Amino acid sequence: MSAAVELKPLVKALNSASTDEETVTILNTLKQQAKITEAVLRESKAGLAVGKLRQHSSKQVSELAKEIVKKWKTEVEREKQASGGKSGAKPPGASSLITRSPSSSARRVLAAKKAASSSAAATPSTPVTPTASNAGGKFSDTRSAKSDGVKVEFTGDKTRDKCAELIYDALVFDSGAPSELILSRAKDIEKTVLADNGGANANYKAKIRSLFVNLKDKNNPGLRECVISGELPVSKLCKMSSADMASEERKAADAKIKEENLFKTLGAGEQEAETDAFQCPRCKQRKCRYRQQQTRSADEPMTTFVTCTVCKNRWKFS
Repeated sequence: MSAAVELKPLVKALNSASTDEETVTILNTLKQQAKITEAVLRESKAGLAVGKLRQHSSKQVSELAKEIVKKWKTEVEREKQASGGKSGAKPPGASSLITRSPSSSARRVLAAKKAASSSAAATPSTPVTPTASNAGGKFSDTRSAKSDGVKVEFTGDKTRDKCAELIYDALVFDSGAPSELILSRAKDIEKTVLADNGGANANYKAKIRSLFVNLKDKNNPGLRECVISGELPVSKLCKMSSADMASEERKAADAKIKEENLFKTLGAGEQEAETDAFQCPRCKQRKCRYRQQQTRSADEPMTTFVTCTVCKNRWKFS
């Protein structure tokens, strides 16, 4: 059984894991896999599945995912270097052949390069699958349309082509996915934004800028991977706001700030009664102050805001 076939059930289980403990168990199993190559990661989609977890809300899960990604990256690079050394080895008798006719060998090399250049010029829009030399393989952080040899020219409109290229660069810069797949996603995103805004107008350009900034955010790899894998449909992505596209870490921070502001502003100046009726979930003490506020419609229960006087922890309930 191939390594990719063995990984696929683990990847499926990882994507459907419902608890942090289950996720950690599967990640530890993946970490112990002996033979990892770029082909195995691409076929099994393990790279995408683990990469998304680097921004998981659980620190244990995110740290383990980062460790696995780093380990796999090292193994893939080692494999590329080894295969590069093997491909550069001379077959038996090659040295004597080169010694006898260096000029003919040189002519063959030049002819091959010329033929490759002519082929590339004849099909400028053909995407090139990233290699170790131009993309760094899996988990590269230096890829772009230029480094991949991709020319995004499919509309005949320079503005639209440039916008599609920006989306390509945002999706590809730390991805190991094939150029053909990423180019297809970039084209679909550009076409959808164009249709949603009725043409290449100011709103179209503003939406492309918003997508570019959020997709290329180094702290939000999960968004890129969801788009590339197809887990997040292009139609849904193009209707998301910047807040919707934010990383889980950013959303959690914003929610915390919002809750703190709510505590500061709602019922400001109201008298808070001291009580031992509530137990602090953090320090387990029963020394609290509380107040009640009608934050919803009149027929809904009032919201109780509680502050622990010992550790200053705050919570609310209805």
